Amino acid sequence: MNMFKRVLATVDLGDPESSAKVVNAALEVVAGDDTLHVVCIVPNYGVGVVGSFFPEGHEEEAIKKATNALHAFTAEHVPGSVKVQHIVAHGNVYEEIIEAAEKVAADVIVVGSHRPKIKDYLLGPNAARVVRHAPQSVLVVRTQ
Repeated sequence: MNMFKRVLATVDLGDPESSAKVVNAALEVVAGDDTLHVVCIVPNYGVGVVGSFFPEGHEEEAIKKATNALHAFTAEHVPGSVKVQHIVAHGNVYEEIIEAAEKVAADVIVVGSHRPKIKDYLLGPNAARVVRHAPQSVLVVRTQ
């Protein structure tokens, strides 16, 4: 049963196994003739003291590599019959996910979540922040 017309699946290119589970769940709920929107976020390390350790232009290079990697990931994990919109955002992970969902008018955001560790209870993982702040429904896929 396909419940949603506009689905945004979140992909962590550093964790392809978990991301594949997220995309599989998104494929189960996206309407057959609609586009699956897939987003990955390049974190913003370019500000403050941390940014001074990176060479000039590192963010543009990271975004270019992420774009290529996202296309390769979806080519491997999304059937050719499904239309895909690739979104590479740059900045705070949960904020960029919510912004991407707003831009594509997503009905649902599909995110992965691992079993929480004690630090997650104190800091709050990105999935929990998306759940708390997104105006859309959020499908959380347990990936571990």
